[in-house]
Amino acid sequence: AALKAQLDNRLFGQHLAKDVVLKAVLGFSNNPSPKKPLMLSLHGWAGTGKNFLSQILAEQVHPAGLRSKFVHLFLATLHFPHHDQVKLYKEQLQNWIRGNVSACPSSVFIFDEMDKMHPGVIDAIKPFLDYYEEVDGVSYRKAIFIFLSNAGGDLINKAALDFWTSGKRREDIQLKDLEPLLSVGVFNNKNSGLWHSSIIDRNLIDYFVPFLPLEQRHVKMCVRAEMIARGYAVDEKIVQEVADEMTYFPKEQRIYSDKGCKTVQAKLDIHEDL
Repeated sequence: AALKAQLDNRLFGQHLAKDVVLKAVLGFSNNPSPKKPLMLSLHGWAGTGKNFLSQILAEQVHPAGLRSKFVHLFLATLHFPHHDQVKLYKEQLQNWIRGNVSACPSSVFIFDEMDKMHPGVIDAIKPFLDYYEEVDGVSYRKAIFIFLSNAGGDLINKAALDFWTSGKRREDIQLKDLEPLLSVGVFNNKNSGLWHSSIIDRNLIDYFVPFLPLEQRHVKMCVRAEMIARGYAVDEKIVQEVADEMTYFPKEQRIYSDKGCKTVQAKLDIHEDL
């Protein structure tokens, strides 16, 4: 219930992601003996809410969220920068996960920038994601792994635009419209971090979660939420001005924000004097 309330109040324009993650987490947390860890792969363009959702989810498992010693965030460009060090990264990653799950079975591991991950690195965690009772005396079945990636964003945007063009409601897009596209597209995308990955091959990702491109009405929701978070009264004139300053695509129709809500905070700073 707490997770649902957080997602309803703080994540905008993502009916699919909300629905899928809620069901996945509910099923996983209600299962006294899951057969494997929960593995979610979140896909979509920047600013659509992937980081935000993973933070909200982490906070529900460990109240300190990203500050908890049981929640671990890896950034591909920071933690795994060099192509010639892949073998070392794989060893370090396995040791880190093994040590932390030994200390806390319900550890949360978030891998951001999966699209910038060198191919092969992430396969190091495959033994921990598989259907094993234990690996070297440690059970990983209560852990949660989350991948965040821009890979597949173009496929999602095209599908959303096709829906819009054919006059269908955005809210009618279902997981089955996107998930098959995503799993194949990411597996075959050399810049996905999951290129020809055994993790996909072995069907170890429980859900490919699509994040749809945000429309101007969603950007306005983000602006209002940010104003409230700063303790301002919501001024609709400023909400409209900030939304108008964003760039949208396709150029002619200007339907979707090409940075999602990513620059809302910075844009609002300019309007502080108002």
